[in-house]
Amino acid sequence: MRGGMMSTPLTITEIMRFATRLYRDTEVISVTADEGVHRSTYGTVFKRANQVAHALGRLGVESSDRVATLAWNDHRHLELYYGVSCSGAVLHTINPRLFSEQLAYIINHADDRVVFFDPMFLPLIEELSDKLSSVSHFVVLTSKNKMPESSLLNLHCYEDLISQDCSPYPWPELEETTASALCYTSGTTGNPKGVLYDHRSTVLHAYGSCMANVLGLSHDDVVMPVVPMFHVNAWGTPYSCPIAGSKIVLPGPKMADGETLQSLIENEGVTIALGVPTVWLALLAYLKETGKSIDTLNRTVVGGSACPISIMEEFEKLHGVYTHHGWGMTEMSPLGAVNRLIPGMEKLEESDRNEVRAKQGRTPFGVDMKIVDSDGKDLPNDGVAFGDLKVRGWWVADGYYGEDDNSGPQDEAGWFSTGDVATIDEYGFLGITDRTKDVIKSGGEWISSIELENLAVAHPHVAEAAVIGISDKKWGERPHLVVVCPEGITPDEASILASFKGKVADWWIPDSLSVVDSIPHTATGKISKAILRKQFASAVFK
Repeated sequence: MRGGMMSTPLTITEIMRFATRLYRDTEVISVTADEGVHRSTYGTVFKRANQVAHALGRLGVESSDRVATLAWNDHRHLELYYGVSCSGAVLHTINPRLFSEQLAYIINHADDRVVFFDPMFLPLIEELSDKLSSVSHFVVLTSKNKMPESSLLNLHCYEDLISQDCSPYPWPELEETTASALCYTSGTTGNPKGVLYDHRSTVLHAYGSCMANVLGLSHDDVVMPVVPMFHVNAWGTPYSCPIAGSKIVLPGPKMADGETLQSLIENEGVTIALGVPTVWLALLAYLKETGKSIDTLNRTVVGGSACPISIMEEFEKLHGVYTHHGWGMTEMSPLGAVNRLIPGMEKLEESDRNEVRAKQGRTPFGVDMKIVDSDGKDLPNDGVAFGDLKVRGWWVADGYYGEDDNSGPQDEAGWFSTGDVATIDEYGFLGITDRTKDVIKSGGEWISSIELENLAVAHPHVAEAAVIGISDKKWGERPHLVVVCPEGITPDEASILASFKGKVADWWIPDSLSVVDSIPHTATGKISKAILRKQFASAVFK
C-alpha cells in the first residue's frame, strides 16, 4: 500500500525558494579580488542566479550540459551554484591548484561547454584553451571596468553577460535524481575520477549537516567556510547555510591568510569556521604574533587531514574556541563523520577526553560504516580492531562519471571502500589510523602514521609533521619523521624522538628524523606523502 503523502522532489531549487522567502535579507559577505569586501544578501544572490540562468541559455547551455568554474569562495561563485544547477545544467567545480595537464584532462573528460573563472586564472585558461575541445565560451568573473585584455576567442565579462536579462527565469521542475554538480577526486593515483551529485543527495546532505549533532547550524550563526567551494562544494555549506538562514562569510582568495581570517571573524561576527589544519595553523600563528582576538568564534570544524590535539588545545585554552574533528571524502559529498562528545564524556580526564576528540567522530543519520579485515569479514566495534573502512548512505556515490563498466566503488553488498584504515569504538566513534596506501607495516604489524604525527606536533619544536615508511632490511618498513620547526627554533632532535616514549609502543617510535623548511601538500591542502616518499627514497638513516 502506498502512503498518502506528497512526493515533492528534493531539489536545490527548493533551497533557493525557501531562503528567498525566509532569509532574503541575510547577509552574504565576500572577499573578492576585484572589489575588495563585497556585501550582498541571499535575496540578491538568488536574483542574480536567475540572471545567470538566462545567460546560460544565450550561450547555448542545455539541460545536463556541464558548466565549469575555476573560482574562489565569493558571491559570484555562489550565484553560479544555483543558477547552473537549478536551470538543469551541471555545475562542475574545478580545483585551480591542479597541474595544467590534470585541468585539461578534467575539463575534456567532463565535456564542459562553458568555463567561468576568476581573473587571476586568465593566463592559465589562455595556456589551456587550445587543448579544450568541448568548451565554446569563457567567462571572466568580473565587471566591465576590471575586465583583463586577452586575445581569447568567445571571452565574456560576467557582469555584462548577466545584466542582459533580469526578467523572471522559468525554473524547470526537475526530478530529484537530476544531476546537479560534478567534482573530481584529486587523482593521486592515475587520472582523477568524477563524482556526479544529484539534487536529492545534495539536499539530504545539507539537511544532515544542519543537524544539532553535526554542524548544528541556525539563523543565529555566522558561517565562514575556509574550505574551498571548488573542493567538494565547501563541505556543503553553500546549501546548508541558506537552509539554516545562517549568514555566510566567504574569504575569496585569502583562505590561507591569517590576517584576513582574523579580520573577517572580528568584523563579521563569525561563530563557526570550517577548514583544513594548515589554515588554522596560519590563523593561530597570526593571533600569537599580533595578540589579536577572535572573540565571536565559538567553534571550528577541521577536516581534510587529522587535526593535532595541540591545535585543538591552543584554540580552546587561548581563544575559547572548541574544535570538532570531521571526516569525509569527495565520494561522500563529503560528510562522513563529525566529532561531538556524547553526554558524560565532558567528565573524563583531559587525556582521556583528548583521546576521544582526536577521533574523527560519529556518522550522521544517513551514513552507515563498518570496518573489515583483508578477507572482507566484519570486524568488531571495540576501538581496538582496525581494518579497511567501508561506507554506504544517502549521499554516497554509487559509481564514477563516465564509467559504465561496473567499475564503481561499491562491492556486491553496496558498500564503498574508502581506502582508509580505521577503528570504530563501542560508541560509534570513528578513528582513522591511516590511508591504506600510507600505513606503515613493520615486522608484519601496522603502525599509524597519523597517530605519530599528532604526537609529534605536540612538541614545542614542531610546527608541522609527517611520518612515512622507509625501507628496512630487517623489518620491511620503519617510520621516518619529517618535521617543520617554528620560526627561530633550533630543534632538539633527540628530545623530539624521546617525546614518543610512553605514549605509543616502543617499536612504533620513529628511528629517524629529518628537519625540512616545508612539507609538500596536495592541491586540496593535504600532506603529500607520495612526494615525501620520493624525496626520501634513496636516503640512508642510521
